[in-house]
Order: sequence, then C-alpha cells, then structure tokens
Amino acid sequence: MKKLILEEKAFNIIAEHGSTDFPNECCGFLFGKDKEGKRTITEANPVVNAKQGDQRRRFEIAPNDYIKAEMYALQNDLQLLGVYHSHPQHPAIPSEHDLKVALPFFSYVIISVIDGIVDHIRSWQLNDEGTFEEETVQRNIFSLN
Repeated sequence: MKKLILEEKAFNIIAEHGSTDFPNECCGFLFGKDKEGKRTITEANPVVNAKQGDQRRRFEIAPNDYIKAEMYALQNDLQLLGVYHSHPQHPAIPSEHDLKVALPFFSYVIISVIDGIVDHIRSWQLNDEGTFEEETVQRNIFSLN
C-alpha cells in the first residue's frame, strides 16, 4: 500500500473547508513533493465547487482552476499531487463518479463530514487497472513542546 504523508497545516485547511462548506461538497488541490515513492502533502489550496446544481453529492473543479494550480506549483517549486474533496454524510470511499473523473498519478483525499464535523479521512490513487487503490494516510502533527 502506498503512503501519503499529510502535514498538519494541509490537514487543517482540508478539515476546515469540509466543515465550512457542509452540507455541500468542498474541493481543492494538494501540493507537495513526491520523492522515491514518498508523497508528502505540504499545502492544500481550496477552490470553489463549480458544480452547477446540487453540490451536496458532487463537486467540479473549473478548468481555469487547474491551470492556476499548475502555475502555483511551478512558481513555488512544488508538485501538484492531487485533489481533495468531502463526502457530506457519507464515508470517505470514492463514488462511481469519482472514478470516472479520476486522473492517473493524482492522490484523491476524501474526507467524510458528518453533521458538519470531519469523521475520517482516506486517500486513493488509480492503479494500472483503472481502479482505486487506497493509500495509507499518515498525519504529521507538530508540537512545540
């Protein structure tokens, strides 16, 4: 199983975004470094859910936001490693729709938000067969003690 290291700052942004946008799905980009199979997410950048209609069960990222994300990564010596989104009132398991729109290489971090509170977080990546394979999520929590 692949490992995704999620820095505390990035996790906090994702969790706050999921809670704030509840009961709608939130979405955003994941930035960091992928070195020798060790994928570390250092930044999460929220974007507006561009889905027309019911955003409680779907999210969409506007093409222009993808372009901005690629530019941000280049300008900040980072890699665009994936996308995060929330599943309000549902587990953090990819839907059929999530699979249809998924891209190779990207990590797909999904947070389950129950009654406005983050319940759990999981990450997924497409394998060579075109199905999702779970990545182990390790949260790096820093203490000043």
